[in-house]
Amino acid sequence: MSLSGRNPSGTGKSPAPAWVKPVATVLALLVLAALVVLLARWLRTMEPVQEFILSYPGHSTLPDNAPVGLPAWLGWQHFLNMFLIVLIIRSGMQVRTTGRPRTFWTRNNKGLFKTKGAPKKISLELWFHLCLDALWVLNGLVFYVLLFITGQWMRIVPTHWDIFPNALSAAIQYASFNWPLENGWTNYNALQVIAYFLVVFVAAPLAVVTGLRMSNAWPKDSKLNKAYRIELARAIHFPTMLFFVMFIVVHVVLVFTTGALRNLNHMYASRDETGWLGFWIFAGSILVVAVAWVLARPIFLRPIAGLTGKLSR
Repeated sequence: MSLSGRNPSGTGKSPAPAWVKPVATVLALLVLAALVVLLARWLRTMEPVQEFILSYPGHSTLPDNAPVGLPAWLGWQHFLNMFLIVLIIRSGMQVRTTGRPRTFWTRNNKGLFKTKGAPKKISLELWFHLCLDALWVLNGLVFYVLLFITGQWMRIVPTHWDIFPNALSAAIQYASFNWPLENGWTNYNALQVIAYFLVVFVAAPLAVVTGLRMSNAWPKDSKLNKAYRIELARAIHFPTMLFFVMFIVVHVVLVFTTGALRNLNHMYASRDETGWLGFWIFAGSILVVAVAWVLARPIFLRPIAGLTGKLSR
């Protein structure tokens, strides 16, 4: 405290409490959301907008040979992806916020993994994050192969220009709280198609490419280093993670507000009905993720990491 009793900054004003900024941000977002809803509801009273929604109800045209329904492999892929991405986000935030790691891991430099020079020491949190990344990439490769073999790609890749007016129509309907009719078993609405396309074919590759550039696996003497700097990778990697978080939140909210039982049966039980099977499978998957979240701590990770490298403090 200064002897004059004034604020150390010299402004003469006391700093605002820490809670003011987040509360003000939340209030501003709520006001903005309310204005968007009011605007959308006003637009829907206009005859040209009503005719536009009738012409473009929100569902884009699918190819004639597009598959109907969701196969069992897609449900398993959905669970594995959810399981891994939740832990990747958790471990990524640990890497980002851990100031002074307490445990380090060094790869065993022998056998097939033997390389020139001494292996680099990394934190236990980064080791866990990289292991999860590797499993996520492997799962993603399997997903891509099955997606194109079975034709399911036609459900999440825009194949007709009417995707854009239908996406605008769906956005107006969502914002006005008079939501478009959902039937994900046969055809996602245009906004869903665009969102899934961005996640699968844009955000996921960006996360992999930027994460690889930031990892120790990236060659230090690569000719790409000048054009593709690590600072650029870091600037893209974190916002990509935030995009995944935003997508997950919106995705979960819509699943439970547009016919929860039917949606969960689509995603987890591969059936188009409103029974409880999909819900119970979903509940079990959430329990598995919760247990993994609790076990993803150094006390449980050290024995596993010790099998693949040397631990030090």
